[in-house]
Amino acid sequence: MMYSRVYVEITNVCNKNCSFCPGTKRKPEYMSLEKFNSVLRKLQGFTEYIYFHVMGEPLLHPQIEDFIRLAKDMGFKPCITTNGSLLSSMGEKIVKAGVHKVNISVHSFENGEKEDYLNYINSCLDFADYSSENGVLSILRLWNNGYDKGLNDSTLDLIKERFPDEWHFGKRGARIRNKLHLEYGERFSWPDISIDTVSERVFCYGLKDHFGILCDGTVIPCCLDREGDINLGNIFEDSLENILSSKKATAIRTGFTCRKAVEELCQKCGYATRF
Repeated sequence: MMYSRVYVEITNVCNKNCSFCPGTKRKPEYMSLEKFNSVLRKLQGFTEYIYFHVMGEPLLHPQIEDFIRLAKDMGFKPCITTNGSLLSSMGEKIVKAGVHKVNISVHSFENGEKEDYLNYINSCLDFADYSSENGVLSILRLWNNGYDKGLNDSTLDLIKERFPDEWHFGKRGARIRNKLHLEYGERFSWPDISIDTVSERVFCYGLKDHFGILCDGTVIPCCLDREGDINLGNIFEDSLENILSSKKATAIRTGFTCRKAVEELCQKCGYATRF
């Protein structure tokens, strides 16, 4: 079975504490290049697109360039989701290493002084300009509608000033120019095993077009299982064929087909309500 993408968490460490992200209680960890190589070998034939993210900031990984090169050399298209704070120092390096796509969460800046905000946004836009001109697909994300206290409007004005270009708007954002897009999105509530049930009637694309792998090798059904509550197995201890065809994984897929969440965590997911 081919998946549209697989999320591979190369680190769960982050340098920010954004209000929209619950973080993780797992021990801080960085995946080694050797283990990453093992993951990629097992993923061959399952997907073309590797996203270096579940939790954590991937640009913090000291071997991020090696990870990108290795994934590309093995036939994958490496993609990154970043808070953007390290792009001024790492942006050119990841482009030269061969990154395919970069999602920049420009809504990550919160409660900062005006000068710091401008420095942050301008560094993100500098990267977006450089990367898109060099053939890397770059997405500027504003995924916090209703919670931005007007900051999104200021950010959008700065983006328009920097990139007058084409601006073809759609339902969820705009194509600014070739290889450069803007995405809108609502803030959502992460699944949390400790909260009340949101709904047992749930449809989700988890295990249908994607799944995730935490930095300790735990395979999870989607990129929102930040603590690995739905542990399907460990990629360092078993084959993906066995893990993804297990009774647990099959029950989850079958349940979603019938719009039923068989796992407690899935019943407590605010994101799934949008489907």
